[in-house]
Amino acid sequence: MPAQCILCYITDRTALTGDEASRRRLLLQKIREAAGAGVDYIQLREKDLSTRDLETLAREVVDAIREASQLRTENRELRTALLINSRTDVALAVAADGVHLRSDDISPYDIRKLWKCGAGAPARELSSNSPMIGASCHSPVEVAVAASNGVTFAVFGPVFGKKDNLPAGLDLLRLSCRANLPVLALGGVTLANAHSCLAAGAAGIAGIRLFQDNDVAMVVKELRG
Repeated sequence: MPAQCILCYITDRTALTGDEASRRRLLLQKIREAAGAGVDYIQLREKDLSTRDLETLAREVVDAIREASQLRTENRELRTALLINSRTDVALAVAADGVHLRSDDISPYDIRKLWKCGAGAPARELSSNSPMIGASCHSPVEVAVAASNGVTFAVFGPVFGKKDNLPAGLDLLRLSCRANLPVLALGGVTLANAHSCLAAGAAGIAGIRLFQDNDVAMVVKELRG
């Protein structure tokens, strides 16, 4: 059982209600809520957006996280990190903390090389010299590879199933957690079954609906209490 449960909110504004403007407003509100509650990572995963729209939204997210962090009354030393899903160019442009990679994405080595070069982005000066890198994994082998590549953490799933995907189950999660890096459980994780993932060795929990459909402060209290 981890001493401090690592939490990652993965965004999906298309699951929110209303028109595009309303969904964006609700998403930013939820991100402020998550950052204020002390969630460790926010993964901006809006895959349908154009590069321009994603960058615009990402800049708004950066501001939302900063505002929420300044208003935080407890654990003020904690900081919510922003990872852009699979788009190093956007992450550099908005001075995000890093990226989250798909299982079939470019290598962490290439990410670090691009990050070091910065592609001339003005915001690069505001970014860390060493990006945080999350990696999606679906097997213990993929988690082991991610560990050997020196990623910050791996997200393993789906543990309990996700739409048409068969669940990997707690046994494979347990095997994956033997790797030398933090592994977060993803996929059908709820407050009712999250602690079984932590008991299996997960360093934390990643999710969309777990955070997006609930009061985030309550979720954080339940998982860290």
